Amino acid sequence: MTSIVLSSVEEARILREKTANSNKILFVAIKRIIDIVLSVVLAALTLILLPFIALAVKIESPGPIFFKQKRVGKDGKHFMLWKFRSTHRISVDETVGWGEEGDHIYTKVGRFLRKSYLDELPQIKNVLKGEMSLIGPRPERPEFVEILKKEVPFYELRLLVRPGLTGWAQINMENRAFAHEAKEKLRYDLYYIKHRTLLMELKIILKTLAMFLLYCWQ
Repeated sequence: MTSIVLSSVEEARILREKTANSNKILFVAIKRIIDIVLSVVLAALTLILLPFIALAVKIESPGPIFFKQKRVGKDGKHFMLWKFRSTHRISVDETVGWGEEGDHIYTKVGRFLRKSYLDELPQIKNVLKGEMSLIGPRPERPEFVEILKKEVPFYELRLLVRPGLTGWAQINMENRAFAHEAKEKLRYDLYYIKHRTLLMELKIILKTLAMFLLYCWQ
C-alpha cells in the first residue's frame, strides 16, 4: 500500500497527531541538514548548467529565462516559487491554468526541462530559504488551493509539512497538474505525511535520481 484515503474527521485528527510526532526536533534537524547539504551540491550543478539552459530557452522562445509564481507552503504561508521557463513566451505574472495543461503550451526545450525535472533547479533557492524542502508535496497556487480545499476532503492536510521539489506523489504519478487528479495525488501525499522517515526520504531521492537518469538515457 503506497497511498491512503481519509474517510473521517477522526482519521484526520490522528494524522495531524502523527505529523506532530514526526516533527520532533531530531527528525526535523536532520532533514533540514540534508536539505541544505544536497541543495549546495545542486546549486553548484545549477550554476554549471545555467548558461546552457538559459541559452536554449532564449534561442527557442523570446522572453524571460526564469518563471516565478506565488505558491502556498507549510501552514498556508505564501512564497514565490522559481523555475526555468518551459512554456512559450509568458510574463512572470501570467499563469497556466488547469484547462491549459498540454504539450502545446510548452517549447521543445521546455518539455525536456520538465520531463528531466531540470526546470525545478531554481527552487534550490526556496529550499535554502526554508520555504521548501527537497522532499514533500508539490506546492500549488493559492487560487487552486482554495478551490481544492472546498472540493477535496482533508486537502488542507497537505499544508502540515513543507512542500518539496520531489515527493511520494511525484514519483508515483506523472508530473502533471490536472484538476481531476488532485484526489489521487492527495492520497500519496497523505501517505508520505503519515509514514515519512529518513529512510523514506532516501528512497524518494534515489527514485527521483533514477527517473532523471532513465529519461536522459532515453
